[in-house]
Amino acid sequence: MKTLGEYLELAEQAHGHLCAGQVLGVRLAMLGLCELGIDDPTAERKRLVTYVEIDRCVTDAVAVVAGCRLGKRALKFRDWGKVAATFVDLKTGRAVRIAAKESSKQAARELFPELDKEAGQQKAYAQLSDDTLFDKQWVKVEVPPEDLPGFKGPRVVCAQCGEGINFKREVVKDGRTLCRSCAGERYYSSSVEGNSN
Repeated sequence: MKTLGEYLELAEQAHGHLCAGQVLGVRLAMLGLCELGIDDPTAERKRLVTYVEIDRCVTDAVAVVAGCRLGKRALKFRDWGKVAATFVDLKTGRAVRIAAKESSKQAARELFPELDKEAGQQKAYAQLSDDTLFDKQWVKVEVPPEDLPGFKGPRVVCAQCGEGINFKREVVKDGRTLCRSCAGERYYSSSVEGNSN
């Protein structure tokens, strides 16, 4: 495993700047991998699946350390708004969820009261103990075959829009095979081109 400094440099490059969330994310991922006994996630890239629970700076840092990418199907996003990640070792079936303690911000303020919030958190998150920063919980995660990296399955076509659907993400509604959008889970609506209304 790389050093904290090496990971922080990589995280800064990937994210575009270094911030307290990056430091916390690097530490969180290093702890998760350490708990699973995975020293080189790059060398064993098909061994690990990571679930992240927030779409903020922390997640970019976790992806850098764990070597998990959304496009490789090894990074899974759950929009729960929590600074937490679960690391699943596909080889052993073990999984550990690491969550930032709410008290970590106060611990940072107490450690560096003379610094502004961001600078104090960056410095403190690099120095505080894992026990001060994080809660650790061993969990069970069932990763279905269609969610595994490298899964190849049948592709079906939505009966309404005609778009292809991969990885068993279709919905059968009233006997018709539909994509999730046509089944009612749409995050967008049709618009006249160039019209922002």
